[in-house]
Amino acid sequence: MTRRRPPARRRTQRASKRQQQKDAQLIAFAVVAAAVIGLVVMVVNWLLAHWWVLLIALVLAVLAVLGGIGWLSHRQQQGRWEAVRAQGLRYGLSQLDALHHAKFEEAVRDLMRRDGCQDAQRVGGGGDLGADVKATDPLGRRWVIQCKHRRHGARGSAVGTPDMQVLNGTARPVHGADVAVIVTNGRVTRPAVDFAKQQRLHVVDRQTLAVWASGSQPLWELLRAVPPPRRPTSLS
Repeated sequence: MTRRRPPARRRTQRASKRQQQKDAQLIAFAVVAAAVIGLVVMVVNWLLAHWWVLLIALVLAVLAVLGGIGWLSHRQQQGRWEAVRAQGLRYGLSQLDALHHAKFEEAVRDLMRRDGCQDAQRVGGGGDLGADVKATDPLGRRWVIQCKHRRHGARGSAVGTPDMQVLNGTARPVHGADVAVIVTNGRVTRPAVDFAKQQRLHVVDRQTLAVWASGSQPLWELLRAVPPPRRPTSLS
């Protein structure tokens, strides 16, 4: 049985509809193109009539580029100077005694950075939970440091057992310390030193601080019984 062919009129109607759709698309494209060209011409004519606006925009763009280059160069130079400063950082005890307690914490942080603890940061302040400085040394050990600054140095009040107890209660369970340290420019009582030994805390007293701050040895070379490295490194 042969299939019926659709009437010629129906085929003609379909072809006409497709042609109409194409024509509509072409018309829409032409309208959009004309609108874009017209807009471009208007903008160009406006800029030609107000050339000074274009000039100002170009000047601002150039200034922005130059400013960005200058800022980047300054940041790079600052980074280089900070690296040089960290390598040669030294403090005398008289300098440390004269610092505000917050600046003393910053000095301890900077000394840790000098020793290679790139992530050393000052976290002291209200609610610090016994930690003023945190750092990770090149051997992977996590350091938590409590700073006790005395304005009058060795003549100031001594660091006692209660200070050690605060550090002992938070350094490991709260801050995850491998090495818990108290650093002071003053004195430390004998009972506090004994408690520190019992609890595996480390004490940087005035004498040890003087050697550390004015020399070039990292702190872990000046302390006894520091835990072994967490991970093998070229320094271990």
